[in-house]
Amino acid sequence: MMQTDYGTPELPQISTPRLMVRMADYRDAAEIARYYTHNRAFLQPFEPTRPAEFFSEGFWRSQTEHNLIEFTHDHSLRLFVFEQPYPKTVIGVVNFSQIFREPFHACVLGYSLAEARQGQGLMYEALSATIHYMFTEQNFHRIMANYMPRNQRSGNLLRRLGFVVEGYARDYLQINGQWEDHILTSLTNPNWMPHL
Repeated sequence: MMQTDYGTPELPQISTPRLMVRMADYRDAAEIARYYTHNRAFLQPFEPTRPAEFFSEGFWRSQTEHNLIEFTHDHSLRLFVFEQPYPKTVIGVVNFSQIFREPFHACVLGYSLAEARQGQGLMYEALSATIHYMFTEQNFHRIMANYMPRNQRSGNLLRRLGFVVEGYARDYLQINGQWEDHILTSLTNPNWMPHL
């Protein structure tokens, strides 16, 4: 993990031609709540059941602080996707969680994109850049990502990014109140360096 001169991790800000992908803070709480509220019906079939407070600004004020603490302790990296012309409007989420260092050097990828921004290659752009960051700056060896068999859009995206199917897990995650099978995939870093 990159450190500043004061010993705290440097917060990533990842730019692409169309996007800015960064961590959020309390000032983004209302916008994150808006993203999840506006896309609630669209995301519901693909996410765990959310309590009502999840969609509130107050929840995200607290959660963004928690996310910063988790990043500081190398437990997760939870990023939000913004379009370059609209740097305050959240259009997606990219999470790297369940971080393991030695000897696994791996994490789990999760993501979502606003319904209105589907089909424009934006999540491919965001994931290409953030995976590059995780491999080159954070020196992970393996990133795992899993998707429900009926979510072919996600499966196609992961294949395009180079993820390889490694297995099939029955009743793997509780999604929208139901246990769902998942296809297990991963992407490994060919340039991983020991003792970075």
